[in-house]
Amino acid sequence: MPVWNLVLSGYPGSGKSVLARRLVADNSNFVRLSVDDIRLMFFGSTEPSADEEFVYNSLTSLRDLALRNGYSSIMDCTAPTNTTREFLLNTKEENAIRLLVQMVVEKKELERRNQDRGVAGAVEAWNRVWQPPATNMPVMKFRNDDKSSFETSYYLLTELLRSRVNPYRRRFLGNIFPRI
Repeated sequence: MPVWNLVLSGYPGSGKSVLARRLVADNSNFVRLSVDDIRLMFFGSTEPSADEEFVYNSLTSLRDLALRNGYSSIMDCTAPTNTTREFLLNTKEENAIRLLVQMVVEKKELERRNQDRGVAGAVEAWNRVWQPPATNMPVMKFRNDDKSSFETSYYLLTELLRSRVNPYRRRFLGNIFPRI
C-alpha cells in the first residue's frame, strides 16, 4: 500500500475524529495525529494555545517522522483555511501521496450534533473563518450526513487508499468524487 499524508478538514461535529480512528483501526500502517491531542498533551486543554506555532510544528514533525518510517499519517484537525491545509499537506518526504479529505455534512445535521455535544453555535463561528479548498490541492469530499453516507464515503476512500492512483489525476477524481 502506498504511503499517504491525509489531512481531514471539516467543521466541528463533522466526524473527522471518527473517520481518523476508524482508518487507524482498520490499517496497521496508519497513524492518527490530532492537533487537539497535541494541545491537551502540552498545555492541558484542547483550546488554541498562546503558542499555536509550536503546536503545529510539533504536529508536522510527528507527521514527517511517521512518513519517513513508512506509516501513512492522518492529520485530524479542523484546518479551516487553505494556508493551514497547505502547511499540513506539504512535506519534504517525497514518498507520500497527499490528499485533503473534506468532511461534508448538512448544516442542520451539524447543528444537531453540536447541540448534542454542548457546543451550539460552532457552525456559525467556523463559517467566519472557513475557506473552500484551493483548486491546487487534491480533495476528496467525504459525506457524513448519516451512517449510510459515511459507509459509502468510507468505502470510496479506502478503495482510493489501496490503489496506486495519484489523486492529482483529475480524470480519476472527477469520475469517482464529483464536486458536491
